[in-house]
Amino acid sequence: MAKTKKIIGSIISHIFLVILVVIWLIPILWLVVTAFSGYPGINKAHFFPTSWSLDNFKKIFLHPDSVVQYMTWFKNTLVIAIFTCIISTIFVLMVSYAFSCMRFKGRKKIMTFSLILNMFPGVLSMIAVYFVMKSIGLTNSHLGMIIVYSAGSGLGYLIVKGFMDTIPASLREAAKVEGASEFTIFLKVVIPLCKPIIVYQIISSFLIPWGDFVLAKLMLNSGISSDWTVAIGLYNMLNRSLVNNYFSVFCAGGLLVSIPISILFIIMQKYYVEGVTGGSVKG
Repeated sequence: MAKTKKIIGSIISHIFLVILVVIWLIPILWLVVTAFSGYPGINKAHFFPTSWSLDNFKKIFLHPDSVVQYMTWFKNTLVIAIFTCIISTIFVLMVSYAFSCMRFKGRKKIMTFSLILNMFPGVLSMIAVYFVMKSIGLTNSHLGMIIVYSAGSGLGYLIVKGFMDTIPASLREAAKVEGASEFTIFLKVVIPLCKPIIVYQIISSFLIPWGDFVLAKLMLNSGISSDWTVAIGLYNMLNRSLVNNYFSVFCAGGLLVSIPISILFIIMQKYYVEGVTGGSVKG
């Protein structure tokens, strides 16, 4: 009897999970099939297009116009994401090393304050950040975007610090006995052992500017479309006056923007999982 109940419970659970998967996949499937549709606007009469075409992708790659400048937006977003990723990863590694491997006065108080500060939603400070950047002339600037995305990245040190806590202190002590400086220990002892968590941090840092819309829309508000990121450009296609002619192009652009990060996850999935699980062992 108990075995029968267990089997029935397992079947119900799996049916429920299948239903959730279908609900989750339907919008993605619709975006994909619409990207390959032969009509420009939203077709509510059919889920699958009645005609298929690659015109939406040709428009993105070969025929940009005043509305669609996808390759320019893609380049802007990629530049911002790469530089943000590099700077943020360096900041987080340095802060994590300081809190994990060094002992100094006020260390625990600074850590506590940093954690509390990091709990506040970033959107609360956006207006203040905008006016600060405007006062120094860095709004409507990709450099300003990189600075804003990277400036507070060190507050997200907790998971990386947790991973560094698992590295035996005897390795650092042996290096100190040999006369190594803190920088040498950081660079040649700790960093080589942190490959999984560095991969995790790289992906996390890359994702923030890659998919961000709110801060990008706030900062890049000059109306010059060649300065936009992909998120702003795609959003502009949903304007009431444009959506009937550009919705399929919007879907094609949304499909393309997901490809680089999907490839990155597939290639680095092993290290990403190791980084997350390793960093959660200690706080």
